[in-house]
Amino acid sequence: MTLHCAFIGFGKSTTRYHLPYVLHRKADWHVAHIFRRSPKPDEQQPQYAHIHFTSELNDILHDPQVKLVVVCTHADSHFEYAKKALEAGKNVLVEKPFTPTVAEAKELFALAKSKGLTVSPYQNRRFDACFLTAKKAIESGKLGDIVEVESHFDYFRPDAPTQPGRPQDGAFYGLGVHTMDQIISLFGRPDHAAYDIRSLRNQANPDDTFEASCSTAT
Repeated sequence: MTLHCAFIGFGKSTTRYHLPYVLHRKADWHVAHIFRRSPKPDEQQPQYAHIHFTSELNDILHDPQVKLVVVCTHADSHFEYAKKALEAGKNVLVEKPFTPTVAEAKELFALAKSKGLTVSPYQNRRFDACFLTAKKAIESGKLGDIVEVESHFDYFRPDAPTQPGRPQDGAFYGLGVHTMDQIISLFGRPDHAAYDIRSLRNQANPDDTFEASCSTAT
């Protein structure tokens, strides 16, 4: 059975982290539409020849064949597009960060439940080889009782040109959500969480440094 899907957004997220894997599985997946605000030269690449590119969102929302909509836009618009797709009766997959606020996330989950649909964040780092190796080692029991795990994204970039933005443009929403999701997927929802999120290099910019600690009762 072929799953007919559509994408909202045609940036790096769509072309790098979604389409290569979907188009490799043409027997099971069919990309019917890609919505973008204006045409882009990359649309002419041969691997996209069968896809209908459109600037009309209703081409997706009103297509009864489309059962899944993937939202790959800036985080500011995730809630808006996901809600419209759910209201149109589509299952929805949303790039991270899922929504800028908890309230928006809860509203989407409640809407999906009321309609018998699924809405989910796209946490692709659960499939990284390093994470899967660590998961296998933990589940094997060979490491004994796990009392502490550290997960890092480290880099050295001393220069930070001024690029103001919102919290969802910073390092925690961009990268930290991956490490947080990995820890929760391994050990479940924590009983307590503490965090330190700040901008060290240029305080006019969103955060570039984060540290989060999750713990469970023993």
